[in-house]
Amino acid sequence: MRSRVADVRRKLSAPFRLLRGRDLALYSAAVTFYAGIAVVPVALLAIWITGLIAGADRVRRLTGRTIDALPDAIGAPRALAALIEAGLHLTPMLAVASLLPATLYGEGLRRAFVSLREPGEALVGWRGRILWLPLLAASPALLLALFLALPVTSGLWVRGGWYAVAGVILSFFAAWLVLTPVVIWVYRGVAPGRPEWLATTLVGSFTAANLSGFLHGFVLFCSLPLDLGVPFGGFTEIGGVVAVGLWLYLFHVILLAGFAATQSASAFQRARRVRAGDPEPPEPAEPGSRGSRSGRRNGPADPAPTSSTAPAVASSRGPAAP
Repeated sequence: MRSRVADVRRKLSAPFRLLRGRDLALYSAAVTFYAGIAVVPVALLAIWITGLIAGADRVRRLTGRTIDALPDAIGAPRALAALIEAGLHLTPMLAVASLLPATLYGEGLRRAFVSLREPGEALVGWRGRILWLPLLAASPALLLALFLALPVTSGLWVRGGWYAVAGVILSFFAAWLVLTPVVIWVYRGVAPGRPEWLATTLVGSFTAANLSGFLHGFVLFCSLPLDLGVPFGGFTEIGGVVAVGLWLYLFHVILLAGFAATQSASAFQRARRVRAGDPEPPEPAEPGSRGSRSGRRNGPADPAPTSSTAPAVASSRGPAAP
């Protein structure tokens, strides 16, 4: 019985072997610090660009019913309404000013991924910032797709009963579809190593489903009649900020665990290709990188002779025949 339990535990922990001996809590807290700085600027830029493309009135109309349907136990509707209005009223000068803190999230993710996979990368912060920019550019399309689903899901939620259940299910799938390309790019583009596409797509989609469910759990948390200021001397605002930070921390625990599983699945896929006799394609070098350090460590055991070694090899074969 113990051997079976140990075997099951070994199989379940195999995808996360990259996290062995690593302080996952510390890495998640570090990314949460960067996210705490970047989350509002990212949201403001995404809403601003979406408003420029779709129109401010349309954005208000698509999000109005959702704001009304959100539980207001801890003030979530007021906070979301204020965020949307601030994003729609953003000026080009303020948008440029928001760009610098918005890219900090990419830096935090890249630093965590590099520390888990292979520490010592040069210019890790700037690479993370630059590789985060494509997601900022795609954010209007992703946000507009989510906004288009909000009136339907919110209308079902307000009707109550089984309609509310259907609304939650549709909302889950909408968030899942929006988060899937985001997570795939984070694992394939922002993270180092360029894992295999199949592994990245499967694990990234599964991680996005977990994150979608997690975000819906946060909405449920907002509906609980909790006095968040009790542990902080009655300061409800501080309690709300701490609660959001805690949920962001757990969010990144899931994200980093998915990254470890992606790396393991990609390594398994490459090893399976080698066992099948297919030539393994070289790992693509990233822009500005000095090459894979693992590639230098795992070089060929018997290098091809060069011009300096060829004479020595030839002379070691014995005297030439007369």
